[in-house]
Amino acid sequence: MKKLLFLFIISVISACGGSNEVEIGNKTTMIVESVYDAGTVMKGEVIDAEFKVKNTGNYPLVIAEVQGSCSCTVAEKPTEPIQPGGEGVIKAKVNTDKTSGSMIAKSVRIVANTEPSITEVIIRAKVKRK
Repeated sequence: MKKLLFLFIISVISACGGSNEVEIGNKTTMIVESVYDAGTVMKGEVIDAEFKVKNTGNYPLVIAEVQGSCSCTVAEKPTEPIQPGGEGVIKAKVNTDKTSGSMIAKSVRIVANTEPSITEVIIRAKVKRK
């Protein structure tokens, strides 16, 4: 937990620059699509998912970390804070070659300066065997 807080503080400090100053402790709100449905994919296919994020609060939205639920899911976050009213995209890739089962639901955890600070989104798909 201390490691997450440290990473968040470092991210906030490094995100500061120019006229878009970010102060530690300013909470904001966001809207994010909670589920990406990839439909039916073939085993071995890589799912490219995008989650649109909108800052609905009064302070810049700083996404400190995004993390997939397993080694088959890799996510990347916006590098700059999302200004109030602005939008950004969280991208995630799921390598279905590393998954088991025909129905998958892989999660991506988002850590940001929101309340609550952790939001989870899901990537769903039906995986067909060759």
